[in-house]
Amino acid sequence: MSDQALLLLVEDNEDDVALVRRAFSKSNVVNPLQVVRTGEEALEYLVGTGRYSNRSEYPLPELILLDLKLPGIDGLQVLRWIRQQPGLKALRVVVLTASTEMHDATLAYQAGANSFLVKTIDFEEFVNITNAIQGYWLWTSKSPEVVRPERTKNRS
Repeated sequence: MSDQALLLLVEDNEDDVALVRRAFSKSNVVNPLQVVRTGEEALEYLVGTGRYSNRSEYPLPELILLDLKLPGIDGLQVLRWIRQQPGLKALRVVVLTASTEMHDATLAYQAGANSFLVKTIDFEEFVNITNAIQGYWLWTSKSPEVVRPERTKNRS
């Protein structure tokens, strides 16, 4: 994966978005980061509808960092939707959540998560998590081919 591989962060908490940005900066993660704040927005981004219709401005990500606890369509629903889309089902999705519940981890893996990481409030520990993301998901792991799904009114 190149340094320019896009990451999509699906996160509704502004403090967590700022934490990810600060940790990426400290870890020298130079990849572009797009942020959407709801599950609905994530689906619109992936399909390329509404404000996300310009594919050169909003290309498909090579890695999604997905929070589970989102308003409306939650992270598990987003993940299940991705895994049902022929062109996207191989997309790499790392659940990045504050939940430490084993049940949430089990559900995320059953829904098709590639990894389950717990956000920590300790900044240095979070920097270590971003170093792990960078080292494995951005430098080592090969990204599959994905294509935008057909635009439809019903995404569920």
